[in-house]
This record gives sequence, C-alpha cells and structure tokens, in this order.
Amino acid sequence: MMNITGLRLKNPTILAAGIMGTTGAALIRVAHEGAGAVVTKSIGPQPKDGHNNPSMVKLDHGYLNAMGLPNPSYEAFLPELEKAKNKAGVPVIASIFGGNAEEFRKVAEGLVPGKPDAFELNVSCPHAMGYGASVGTDPSMVKAVTSAVSEITDIPVWVKLTPNVTDIVTIGKAAQEGGADAVVAINTVRGMAIDIHSGYPVLGNRFGGLSGDAVRPVAVKCVYDLYENLDIPIIGVGGISTWQHAVEMIMAGASAIQIGSGVYEGLNVFSDISQGISRFLEEHGYAKTENITGIAHERF
Repeated sequence: MMNITGLRLKNPTILAAGIMGTTGAALIRVAHEGAGAVVTKSIGPQPKDGHNNPSMVKLDHGYLNAMGLPNPSYEAFLPELEKAKNKAGVPVIASIFGGNAEEFRKVAEGLVPGKPDAFELNVSCPHAMGYGASVGTDPSMVKAVTSAVSEITDIPVWVKLTPNVTDIVTIGKAAQEGGADAVVAINTVRGMAIDIHSGYPVLGNRFGGLSGDAVRPVAVKCVYDLYENLDIPIIGVGGISTWQHAVEMIMAGASAIQIGSGVYEGLNVFSDISQGISRFLEEHGYAKTENITGIAHERF
C-alpha cells in the first residue's frame, strides 16, 4: 500500500481521465483489473456532445484525439460516480472542468454528494474551445480555479497540467499556490494529421491532442522539472505502457503514474505494470516506490 495526498493505493497505477471512465461500470471494471485508483471522464457544468467524428486515430507513434470533452453534465453523471464509489474498491477521482472558477466550483459542489476521493481539475485539454488549456495556460486562472475548488472541499485537489506552454513550472506553482494537493503531468500535446490523398485533416476537429509513445520524453522532462520546483506530489502521465516506462517516470519525480493510451493494448496493463515495478524494487533492494521517486535528480 502507498499514500498519495492522503489516498491509500494498493499500487502506483491509476486510470487516466477520459479513458474508460464514462460510466460507473467501466470504472469498476478497470479497478478490478488491478488499477490502484481510477479517474473519471472529465465532467462539466452542462451536457456537451463533443467534436464530430473522426475524433480519434491511431498513428505510427501514438494516438491523436479530439473528443471535445463530451459529457452528460455533473447532475447526470452523479449516479455513475456513486456506483463506482460503492463497488470499485479503490479511490475514485472525479475529473472536472469549467470555463472559469465559478463553473469549477459549481461542478465540484454538485459532485460532492457522490463522495469522490479527490478532484482532478482539467485545465489542460488542448482541443475544447473555452475550456481545458484555454484556462490552464494562464497562471492566474489556474490559481483562481484551484482556490475555488479547494475552498469548498476537504478532499484532495489535483490539477492536471498542459505541456502546451512555455514554462510548465510556472503553471505548476500557480496550482500549488492555489491550494493544490498534487499536480498531474501531462495532458496531450497539440498535434495534427492530414490525409495526403484528399488534403483533408484526418480529425473532424482538424487538430487534437497527441498521446502515446511520442509524448513520453516530453512528459518525463515536465515531471522532472516540476519535481525540482514544487513541494507537492506529482502524478506522471504520458506514453506509459510498460513497467519500464513507469519506473522511468517515477525516477523523474512521479509519486504515482496514470495510464491512458496504454489501456488500448488491454486492461492487464495495470497488473503488468504494478507487478513489474514490484519486481524491479525487489531486485534492486528498494523497500517501496517512494525510495526511487526523483532518484534521477541525484544522478548527475
């Protein structure tokens, strides 16, 4: 067992937001497949259809998606959150979004009756106009949004950061100053693909967010930089699909890791990665994951 911002996790693997988190049943299934915790799909103040298809394509080096934050609204999602909380058996983190501090507060207050174990503030989605990175690239907005949610709840508040900024540390510090208990890094990197036969962009939204293998070095560097400058835990995410990837992210400074695109290769990814980390720790004489968190900072 391990402790992240007061949450007890049986292992350091967490389902990332937006992946199989649209229903309580899906969250329960992932938890039972070995995830140490699960994060819901990002939920907002009102129903949202998202972008037109195609909204996700597989590339040689990862995935490109532009979902557009589709969700049924916090009111309609509340029963799904309650279902997950009752049967998942692991911490359930509610990912929420809004266009300003007031909307974030409204959604958080609306989901409190579902008793989430933590909130993850999505200020990093790169392809939803007026939301996500539109908020998360402004340090003052990030601080205000974080404060708005932190003020109305006693549960941990995590802030998911965008890599699509000049300096992610500045945004991380703003979240910390706003009362964040942890930051999650990173969300997808802005990207685009074009069909050379027709000349049309592949995605219905034209551009989207790149995930998978291609973004892992970006994520590792962001986690490394945040670890050097923040006083709160970092949850690393971006291109993790093997235990080796997870160990690398932890050594950069992550206290736990989230898995997104890696789920598409099978839900056994959670147990495979957690078991691989345990074997690595045992073989190298480490008692727990915390013993290798940020170890790369001592190796230069």
